[in-house]
Amino acid sequence: MDLTALRAALADVAGRARVPGMSLAVVSRDRVLYSGGTGYADVSALTPATADTAYPWFSMTKPVTATAAHRLSDQGRLDLHAPVHEYLPWLRAPGPAQPTVWQLLSHSAGLGNPLPVRWIHPADTPGPDQERMLRQLMARRRPFRYRVGGTGHYSNVGYLVAAQIISQVSGEPFTSYVQREILIPLGMDSTGFSYPPGRQAATGYVRLPRPLAPALAQILPPGTLGPRHGDYSSLNPFLVDGAGYGGLVGTVLDAAGFARLHLNDGLVTASGTSAFGTTVSGAAGGAGGSRILQESTARAMRQIHVRGKGFDHSAGWFRKHSHGPHGSYVEHFGTGLGFWNIMRLYPERGRAVVLMSNSSTSYDYATLFSLVLRMPWT
Repeated sequence: MDLTALRAALADVAGRARVPGMSLAVVSRDRVLYSGGTGYADVSALTPATADTAYPWFSMTKPVTATAAHRLSDQGRLDLHAPVHEYLPWLRAPGPAQPTVWQLLSHSAGLGNPLPVRWIHPADTPGPDQERMLRQLMARRRPFRYRVGGTGHYSNVGYLVAAQIISQVSGEPFTSYVQREILIPLGMDSTGFSYPPGRQAATGYVRLPRPLAPALAQILPPGTLGPRHGDYSSLNPFLVDGAGYGGLVGTVLDAAGFARLHLNDGLVTASGTSAFGTTVSGAAGGAGGSRILQESTARAMRQIHVRGKGFDHSAGWFRKHSHGPHGSYVEHFGTGLGFWNIMRLYPERGRAVVLMSNSSTSYDYATLFSLVLRMPWT
């Protein structure tokens, strides 16, 4: 089929937002429909952005964390409706109401969301101990800022707690559990909690006036800010401190492979065929026929139960109050310093779209997704 219009639309979205590079993957339940990129993963080296370019996922990690928790629940090892202190005795909310694990995952546990400006470290240095980081955050004044079980309030801290519970229950580091139980079965060999070796990684960019660059350098951890390129300040490779709320780094194809898992209600499907007639393996396929989540569990994860400000929440996914013209969807953004990503599922239409970019600037993804849904995929 002719994909000229889609390629042109991708380039137009990036150009209008002045984003250096973008990578896009579109999948159905059984195959990759499109994968490609536009612009540059690295402006200085003129390295093109492709479907094999690795990006920090930031909060697109949260659906993976929620999937890990639900897998433990399906195995009878974790009670999602048990209070958090049953797993972490030292972590309690003030008052009689205590948050549950599910409330952590649906942002209804009452926890605040401190601005994570310096919650990163250079990619070639070890990150902080996850439990120590969590204990320090919980020792701050008023970590619980909202009513437990009330309106949804987005919280990175809640997912740091969830990751610690997953580690406690599984008896191993959170990152090891996710790698073995989710990433490897899905064939996501270009994604992990560090930059994947042998893959071109996107350089992050922040567009700001040159006189403001020294001020940004003072705010960020030492060595984060790189050279200037026109209107952009580049960023040296870094990792997010909290693995559970935003630590993954990888390709748009791997992210699309994870999205396919949820389109297929927790089932890892066999390798498919791309729109170009080539066999797609790895993240697009994985080990055919194995199940990571029970069908009812995967479907329940997409049920929006918690009303929030701007977004309504489920366990691992969210959705704007307005569904838009193309039916129901669930999604998650992954935005942070130098990068802006989105993963969206249209379960009723059997489609998922993942878009990743290397600038802090948002862009008109809705127009692009609308085109994707209108295309007569064969």
